Amino acid sequence: MKQFLTLALAATLATSALAAEKIVIKGSDTLGAKLVPMLAEDYKARNAGIAFEIAAEGSTTGIAAIIDSTAQIGMSSRRAKPTEASAALAKGVTLKPTIVAFDGIGVIVNQSSGVTALTKRQVEQIFTGDITDWSQVGGTPGKISIYTRNTSSGTYSDFKELAMKKRDYAGSSQKMAGNEQIAAEVAKNPNGIGYVGLAYLHDPGIKTVAIDGALPTEDSVIAKKYPYARPTFYYTNGEPSGEAAKFVEFTLSDEGQKVVRKVGFVPVRIVN
Repeated sequence: MKQFLTLALAATLATSALAAEKIVIKGSDTLGAKLVPMLAEDYKARNAGIAFEIAAEGSTTGIAAIIDSTAQIGMSSRRAKPTEASAALAKGVTLKPTIVAFDGIGVIVNQSSGVTALTKRQVEQIFTGDITDWSQVGGTPGKISIYTRNTSSGTYSDFKELAMKKRDYAGSSQKMAGNEQIAAEVAKNPNGIGYVGLAYLHDPGIKTVAIDGALPTEDSVIAKKYPYARPTFYYTNGEPSGEAAKFVEFTLSDEGQKVVRKVGFVPVRIVN
């Protein structure tokens, strides 16, 4: 009996040890709401005893988590800022970016909207508040409701740079925590407009607007014909190690990049 209990205890301890192997990933909602959880599920199916902690609260939080050593991988839809790189070096941390997918920030309107196309100039004017009524861009008269990401979001920063010439958002704009929240609000509001990553363009109740004749697709992003295309990243402290390194490798593998395409993003290289 005593031998049986000893063996049972050993088995329990061994199981606990396996369960304790955890990869902590924090950061971008664009990556963390759909893509990374799907990659994590596929990875766990191939590697017994691995657990994930994924927190998708914005690119700024992902980079901060690497600087503060509270995550092994930081998801980011933007490049680290010089101030973040300096803060990292002050703590002996080297921010290493790895491009894991390409994205196109799609401008979305309500499904019932008569607007199907905008120019880059009109997009800038709408999101900065220079244009406030849909009639000014050929739509049905009505005050434009603008939905953006919050300030910790990499998409918030990237869209400001890519579409708004770094100008400030309109004071009336409403900040949302994630892509899905923006899509949901635009779907409920006939006068709504917002922006989301490629993986969220097919949410119900919305449609994507062509920008200077181009829609965000894999082909237009690869060919750089779509104006709001961008890379997305994993950040690590120098070269990743252990299971984190294996997960980065898996993300970049053929299997991982097939998941990238399945979710709706553009792979970093051609996969069948």
